[in-house]
Amino acid sequence: MSKRDDLIEKYAADIKDKFGESADMELLTKVAIGLGPSIYNLDASKVSGGDEKELETVKNNYLVKKLGLADSPALMDAVKSVLDTYGSSNKNKHRVVVYYMLCKHFKKASIY
Repeated sequence: MSKRDDLIEKYAADIKDKFGESADMELLTKVAIGLGPSIYNLDASKVSGGDEKELETVKNNYLVKKLGLADSPALMDAVKSVLDTYGSSNKNKHRVVVYYMLCKHFKKASIY
């Protein structure tokens, strides 16, 4: 298995443990590939739930630019909802998992 495959398995386990659902492995893989080399960088591969600037980046760069959603308060609500479900005590919120859950929430899997 490649390093990416190992990471994707870890992300799938996170989705099962934190969100109580089985991951769509095809979509999860596409989200991971879409994030490119950032998944291997310790800092870039995580989302800081307590950093408003980081949350704005997720909203603007992923939801608006990548998924093509119109900017609205509902976007930030969705980001915060995913992070709350992930767990505020969990310091390792993987960007791939957050993006995957947002993609599913907004039913935008067709983008990939």
